Formats: sequence, structure tokens, C-alpha cells
Amino acid sequence: HSSQNEQDSRHHAIAAKLAMLEPSDSAECKEFTKLAFELSERFDTPVVLRLTTRISHARSLVECGERENDELKPYEKNPGKYVMMPAMAIQRHVVVEKRMKALAEWAERCEINREEIVGAPSLGVICSGVCYQYAREVLGDGAGYLKLGMVNPLPVERIRRFAERFDRVVVIEELDGIIETHCKAH
Repeated sequence: HSSQNEQDSRHHAIAAKLAMLEPSDSAECKEFTKLAFELSERFDTPVVLRLTTRISHARSLVECGERENDELKPYEKNPGKYVMMPAMAIQRHVVVEKRMKALAEWAERCEINREEIVGAPSLGVICSGVCYQYAREVLGDGAGYLKLGMVNPLPVERIRRFAERFDRVVVIEELDGIIETHCKAH
């Protein structure tokens, strides 16, 4: 609609080993932005907020709240953490892998990755972002949903348990088949 070359930023989060959140409407944009800051502090990592064209151009109700001002942390010079020369990068790699493991464990139990199942549908839908809105609009309660709010790292066991409940499972996602490829690999 507005560009011929929208790239899938999930590839960047995967390659950089960064957490990525994907909201499905304007209200979630606000909440996920706050959550991104919380996760960043908790796991000592940048967190990417994935906004696709459809979400960026969407309008929906957003409940405003009181502004929260956190105390600024003083900057501490730490070349071992922030300067990735080869010797430092080798040591830092262990920290990054440990952090990704902790984020994957969080993704397994977090509330932003959630199931929505009414009755006993035979079709399961795994989706994220605006695709969740599209799927709900088209399929309604005729399917069960696993709505992923965290799209990197993906919750391997949660996806597996969800898929086992249905006769047929489809993945609906924007741009590249990242969730689909993940599901086929695991």
C-alpha cells in the first residue's frame, strides 16, 4: 500500500539475537512499548518492537494512563560490554546466549503469548500482529488461536502443546514464513 519493499524485521532480531515484540493493535503498541522497556531492564538487552505498515496505519482505542518517570541510571563506561572487538565479543557471546535462553523461558509463560479457544474447534491458528486481527475477523470462534506477542525468541514448547490439540494447524503471518519455518523445524 505504501512501499514496494517492506522488509521483515524479524530477520534482524533473529540475527542480532534480540527480543522482539509484535503488537496487533494500537492499544498493544502502547502496552508493548512499556513492556519492551521493562524487558530491556530485566534482561539487560535491547528489545525490538515490530510495527508493520498495517499496524502503523491502524487506529483503535487506547487507554491513556499517568506518565511514569523512572530515575535515570548513570552511564558507566564498560568497553567489555559495549565494544565488540574480537576478544571481547568471544566473552560476550556466552552472555548473549544465556540471555536468549532466559528470554525463551520467559516467552513460554508470558501473558502476551496466549491461547484463545472457544469450544472444541478442529482448526488451530498460530499468528501474530495484525494477522491475528484478520484471522479473528474471518474465522471467529471457528478456530482456536495461539496469539504470539513475542516473536523472537518463539516459545517452542507452547507452540508444540497448542498444535497437539488440533486436527489441522495453520500459521498466518505477514511477509516471510518465519513462524511457519520455526514450526516445521521443531
